[in-house]
Amino acid sequence: MTVKRIVANIAASPIADVVAFYERLFGLHVVMDHGWIATLASGETMQTQLSIASEGGSGTAVPDLSIEVEDAGATYRRARDLGCDIVYDLTDEPWGVRRFYLTDPAGKLVNVLSHRD
Repeated sequence: MTVKRIVANIAASPIADVVAFYERLFGLHVVMDHGWIATLASGETMQTQLSIASEGGSGTAVPDLSIEVEDAGATYRRARDLGCDIVYDLTDEPWGVRRFYLTDPAGKLVNVLSHRD
């Protein structure tokens, strides 16, 4: 058996504010919208992954979502400019990632990261 895709589902009502958040901050675009569910995508090819954790690392909570970006520092600045609720400041972690946490409009804890070179 081959797993072809894993989709993160975020419960929200109404969905428009949450859709707009992910469009503005991450540049995602709507690829399906039925009114009660909207699916956003980046156009990138991604590996199917599922993480199971007892903590988020460095004493943080386990995030609901982890989103890898090209430049966590640039995304952090964009998130601050957009007035996002940042709950764990931009940090270079000892395991080789640069990341920060924020909460989305639905209250989900989002880990935004990039791998350091």
